[in-house]
This record gives sequence, structure tokens and C-alpha cells, in this order.
Amino acid sequence: MEILRKEGCPVRIIEHCKAVAWLARKIAKKLRERGVKIDLNLVEAGAFLHDVGRSRTHSVKHGIVGAEILRRRGVDERVIKIVERHIGSGISRKEAKRAGLPEKDYIPESIEEKIVCYADCLIEETEEISFEEALKKFEKWYEKRIIGKDSVERFKKLREELSYP
Repeated sequence: MEILRKEGCPVRIIEHCKAVAWLARKIAKKLRERGVKIDLNLVEAGAFLHDVGRSRTHSVKHGIVGAEILRRRGVDERVIKIVERHIGSGISRKEAKRAGLPEKDYIPESIEEKIVCYADCLIEETEEISFEEALKKFEKWYEKRIIGKDSVERFKKLREELSYP
């Protein structure tokens, strides 16, 4: 939380990060109960810091900006990857090019990255929303051509993989 404050994140962003951390921890614990190996400290750190880039921008680039902030601070690269790959359901190389981002994949790979990404999708401001509500948002973004069909499918796949709710 100290990094978020020192970087000048607005209170509403800090509160959102707390809510995402709460849900990410809940999802991680359920997966651990089923025998999935998860680093809870990594999940919590990534969830608390996932929107640090919003201290500078609220655009799709906030994940990349957040990663740069954390690299300058010497934060663990695993946390940085969570921050960089948490946008939507992840961003493919093709989608990154279309969005004006550096051309590479920003799709969550590790279980910790996937948990934070998914939890962020299910938190609106500070409240948990249902998968169905979140899916409707993804489908609206697709209709408006903000995201591609692949993003919608990745979101559905995250739910399947994480079995939440």
C-alpha cells in the first residue's frame, strides 16, 4: 500500500486494489484447497499493486506504466509481470499493436497472474460483480470494437481454469 500512496494513486484506486486483493486471495485459497500450488504472497502483492500505473494514466497503458514504476523501485519481476499482464483478460501481441502498445503478448501465464487478472475483472470499483455481469461488459467492449473476440474467449477460459465462482 505504501508504494501506491508514494506514487500518488488516488484513494479510490487504492480501495479498488484492496478489493481486488481480497477477491484474489479468496480465489487463491479455494484453488489451494483443491491442491493447486500457489504463492499467496505473490498473489497479494500483485493484486495490491496491479493498478499502480493509474497514478500516471488511466489508459490501457497503465499496466505497462505500472510495470515501469515497479522496475524502477526494484520490485520482484514476478509481481511486475502480474501488473503488466492484468489488463482485461490479457492482451495478445496483435491486440497490443492495435492498441498502440509495445508489440508483445501481455497474456497472464502463471497461476498467480491469472488469479489477479480474473479478480480484477470481477471487481467494479470496490464491489464484486458476477461472472455474468463481467461477461456482459466484455461483450459490450467487443461490440464497440474495443477488444477482440479472443479477449472474450480468454475471459471465459480464465473462469473455467480457476473454477470461480
